[in-house]
Amino acid sequence: MSTASVPLPHWITYGLIPVLNLIVAFLISGFVVWLIGESPLGALSLLIEGALGSGEGIGFTLYYATSFIFTGLSVAVAIHAGLFNIGSEGQAYLGGLGCALAALALDRFVPWYVTMPVAVVGAGLFGAAWASIPAFLQAKRGSHIVITTIMFNYIGAALMVYLLVHVLIVPGKMAPETRTFLEGGQLPKLGWVMNLFGAKLGAAPFNVSFLIALVAAYFVWLLIWRTKLGFEMRTLGVSPTAASYAGIPYARTVMIAMLLSGALAGMMALNPVMGSSARLQVEFVGGAGFVGIAVSLMGRNHPVGIIFSAILFGILYQGGDWVSFEMPNITREMILVIQGLVILFAGALEYMFRPALVRIYQQFKVK
Repeated sequence: MSTASVPLPHWITYGLIPVLNLIVAFLISGFVVWLIGESPLGALSLLIEGALGSGEGIGFTLYYATSFIFTGLSVAVAIHAGLFNIGSEGQAYLGGLGCALAALALDRFVPWYVTMPVAVVGAGLFGAAWASIPAFLQAKRGSHIVITTIMFNYIGAALMVYLLVHVLIVPGKMAPETRTFLEGGQLPKLGWVMNLFGAKLGAAPFNVSFLIALVAAYFVWLLIWRTKLGFEMRTLGVSPTAASYAGIPYARTVMIAMLLSGALAGMMALNPVMGSSARLQVEFVGGAGFVGIAVSLMGRNHPVGIIFSAILFGILYQGGDWVSFEMPNITREMILVIQGLVILFAGALEYMFRPALVRIYQQFKVK
């Protein structure tokens, strides 16, 4: 019997395996740091200090984590339906256009709490619309979702550049960006959260979109594990043949799953566009769509796991910047190597330890 089909307790699948992958990734990263003449423990200490050592550091960590929660949920919803949506990056770009248009239209007339729900809907609709084309090609024409979503990432980025340079740019300015939103189009910071713990948020752009991300995670959990549609998606993901035999419509389920996935990716734009820069800029996504793949895989495609995984990657991003600042020998490229190792072990090699753990578990179970 293949070890891949042997069931393991949740504490192994969702706890021990990710922790082992993370430990190995950090051990190899420490070896790389040692090779360039720096102290691995010193680098780790600086990483934790930069990400969690102050209210401002925690604010930046949670700011990055907010984007990763959205894109991680986007990838997870598609994976449960047997689809590998690598297009969260492009869908987030179009989501940025949706929320920016809402902010530009309403910020002069209404407060932020009126603009926010319109922006959420706009970001979700634009992201879903961009995902609908690869979804249709997969559902009706059999085009592989991985290929089409990768292509649409580049098309979405190019479309955004065109719109910012030729349509949305402020007349007379060189920078390809919209005008700055007024207060009615900006999401407020969550400084009061830090104040509860006696810390100060400082310049960190930690904002209300974090709460929206948590609400989105809860609704994804409800959808996947507490609804008929979620059951149909999971059935399709496990066995398309069994789903077809049970009367679950393939095309409809694929379309709905991808639309929901695209909407979640689009809502990621709320964080950098309305919560941080207060304007739409080129490359505001910053690779969060691709990081979402590793976040989802490390979180075992479960909303709770995704939240913790997103915070981990937020720590790597914020702490990594601090390490490269305090240790000049560890360049930004070295930080990317460390992040890449975590992605490698959390994603591509996520089940590297599973066969050995299955054998150990079976031996102890027999005893």
